Amino acid sequence: MVDAALLARTLAFRAAWRVRDGWSTGQLELHRRRALAALRRHAYQRSAFYRQHHARLLAAPLSELPPVTKSELMGRFDEVVTVDGLRLADVEAHLRELTDRRADPGRAWRHRWWAAATAGTTGRRGVFVWGREEWAAVLASYARANDWAGVRLGLRAPLRMAVVSSLNPTHQSAVVGAAVRSHLVPTLRADAATPLQETVLALNDFAPRLLVGYASVLGELAAEQRAGRLRIRPEAVMSASEVLSPTLAAEMTTAWGSQPFDVYAATETAGIASSCERRRRHLYEDLVVCEVVDDAYSPVPAGTPGSRLLVTVLFSRTVPLIRYELTDRVVLDPDPCPCGRPYQVLGGVEGRTEEVLTLPARGGGRGVRVHPNVFHDVLDSPEVTGWQISQEPNGLRVLVTGRQGLATGAVAERLQHALGDLGVTAPELRVDLVERLPRTTLGKSRLIRALPSGPGGAPPTSRSAG
Repeated sequence: MVDAALLARTLAFRAAWRVRDGWSTGQLELHRRRALAALRRHAYQRSAFYRQHHARLLAAPLSELPPVTKSELMGRFDEVVTVDGLRLADVEAHLRELTDRRADPGRAWRHRWWAAATAGTTGRRGVFVWGREEWAAVLASYARANDWAGVRLGLRAPLRMAVVSSLNPTHQSAVVGAAVRSHLVPTLRADAATPLQETVLALNDFAPRLLVGYASVLGELAAEQRAGRLRIRPEAVMSASEVLSPTLAAEMTTAWGSQPFDVYAATETAGIASSCERRRRHLYEDLVVCEVVDDAYSPVPAGTPGSRLLVTVLFSRTVPLIRYELTDRVVLDPDPCPCGRPYQVLGGVEGRTEEVLTLPARGGGRGVRVHPNVFHDVLDSPEVTGWQISQEPNGLRVLVTGRQGLATGAVAERLQHALGDLGVTAPELRVDLVERLPRTTLGKSRLIRALPSGPGGAPPTSRSAG
């Protein structure tokens, strides 16, 4: 049963935020200063962690505050939260119950909380909790992407939405999907790990107006559409949770007749950015303060990729997030967008810092850091529909999907040349053509699976990696 009060508050947020799209940069900056001051007051009054973490810096500028890592946040969760009696052990028990009993994740826990967890693929699992007002903001932040894409919603235009991602009830996409399912938003949820033909049949039967999914899954569905097995005509296609490459975007455009929209979000923050009608991604600067920084946490200029992103969620209250560290590598676009929105343009999302491989250098030395773009440049092509790199003790294994008869030897040779141009000692490299790439427990297809660092944090070498 839909939570009518929650739905009403979500719709109210959407209406108010449409007004913000017409703000001047001055109006936006004034809002951000006031919202940040309110967030910090709340955190200092109610969170023992932040009073200690920001000791002697309570009046300092945001840029002078120490960052917060997921490990720090989870290690002191009970001191971070601002609500008496809310404990990590209880939240974890609730999440276990959702999994064990397959309960409805969209219903409020204890009549006032919604909770979700990260997958923990980059280290420690993160657990996050939102009160009713915050959860309405989370839902509205995802709905903003629909507004910017021009997807209509109303009593006479219910939004038939299909989401192909994770059905894990602790994953935020599942909690969001369960919370918005109503007569206004009839929703089909499909598991990205389900055999593709089952998903195709379900989508054909459901006929969605909006198709949302992981980029890798949408690429597979685009191939099914071009082959005539998938027969849907969505008004908009939205890629989320994985890097959307130009090649995949082009395949989706060919399949469905219009460019996909790209949504950048995280469990911790909800929506961070999404595409406008010109397909340029704008940061949700009225909701999240984003700082693109290098490894020393120094800001990098627009046009320069950072090694991590610090986020301050202006509407967070139960679990305040102030300069929380995401290991995403992003770059801001220095050029404004003609659409007129006051928000900065997000030039690119290049994955996570953990996806940068360190490979042995010719002649020894500290090793060569190999960015995923090196693999994109070689593997993103019409003949390769998907790929995944696994770093193994003796070299690299490359899984690819594509047309039958794909010349894997030629692919391996191109990769060897690209790595050689970077000064990498030629690794043992195996390219295998597979029907489908392996996925995580949440249904995602990770591009890079790197070995952990060697002793003392040093990059592994071909000898020590074994």
